[in-house]
Amino acid sequence: MTLTPRAPEAITPDPPGDTPRPFLTQSWLDLAFLHWEADPDEVAAILPAGTVPDTLKGTTYVGLVAFRMHRVGWFRLPGIPYLGTFPETNVRLYSVDEHGRRGVVFRSLDASRLIPVAVARTAFRLPYLWSRMSVERDGDTLTYTSTRRWPGPRGARSRIAIRVAERVAEPSELENFLTARWGMHNVFFQRSVYLPNTHSRWPLWNAELLGCDEDLIRAAGLSAPAGPPVSVLYSPGVPVRFGRRVRPGPIPGSVP
Repeated sequence: MTLTPRAPEAITPDPPGDTPRPFLTQSWLDLAFLHWEADPDEVAAILPAGTVPDTLKGTTYVGLVAFRMHRVGWFRLPGIPYLGTFPETNVRLYSVDEHGRRGVVFRSLDASRLIPVAVARTAFRLPYLWSRMSVERDGDTLTYTSTRRWPGPRGARSRIAIRVAERVAEPSELENFLTARWGMHNVFFQRSVYLPNTHSRWPLWNAELLGCDEDLIRAAGLSAPAGPPVSVLYSPGVPVRFGRRVRPGPIPGSVP
């Protein structure tokens, strides 16, 4: 059956609400956002049930996002300094569910700490993968490297180098579409779920792509990008709070 979603919620750079009792906290730091246009039919085939590709003017995107995860914590406990702090690189798609909630779908999440990878795979059914990784900074240049260890495909890699340029005074419609996401869609024990998150408005900078050598997108089941990314952005980061899983339901304030 073809999913006909309710009109998607508005794209806004500010979160729709707070998470008063978060079950998970963390910070995302030194992010590089690289995005390419993607084939909506190819994307639709690998999204969770109950979601379809989210599009902007008929186009959907695949993102390669590299950053430093910092101090993952549970409930109101302090974030963990070592096991909760590590480089990460994810391949993500853009989704909307039948109730109009926009989100992201992670096809892979490479991280450098084995225990968090195992916990995330088991407890959250997220496609985390253990990799050898680093994030290095030299002035306004950042280099992110990743080589996959387990479970595979072993050796899948990425090396991204960017130079941070001028700050984005007012994000464009596309920049908001790609970054202002307030939840994720996932499958948990064969049920589609939506996991909301909240954080402050993204501080964004334009960035020059100095180099990108990767095969993570193809390893995630998508066609390799043709040509350079259509968007390259940098952010110093934000603290993030995650709410509890919810099954798809009405958007707050909407008519059932």
